[in-house]
Amino acid sequence: MPIDWDEFENEIDGIIDNAADRTDTKLASRISSITRMTDEEIEELFPKPADVKKLVKLMKIVKSAEDRNNKINKIISNVEELAGTVLTVLTKFA
Repeated sequence: MPIDWDEFENEIDGIIDNAADRTDTKLASRISSITRMTDEEIEELFPKPADVKKLVKLMKIVKSAEDRNNKINKIISNVEELAGTVLTVLTKFA
C-alpha cells in the first residue's frame, strides 16, 4: 500500500510536538512500521524528535515517485540538514 507522505509527515509532526527529549514509544513505533528497523533501533539511532523529523524528510525524498535525478537534487539541496541522518542510516546498514 503506498504511503501518503504528506499525511505521514503531518502525523509525525504531531507526535514530535508532544514528544519529550527522547523519542517516545509511539513515535519510534510509527517509524519502525514503515522501515526495517525496530522501535529500539529507532530510539537508539534517532534519540531526539528532531532527528526523526529529518529521517522522515529523507525517506519522503527517497520514496517519492520522482525520477532519480530529482531525488538526488533534493538531497543535495538539503545536504546540510540531512547529512547526519544519511550517515546514521548508512552506518547502521554498512
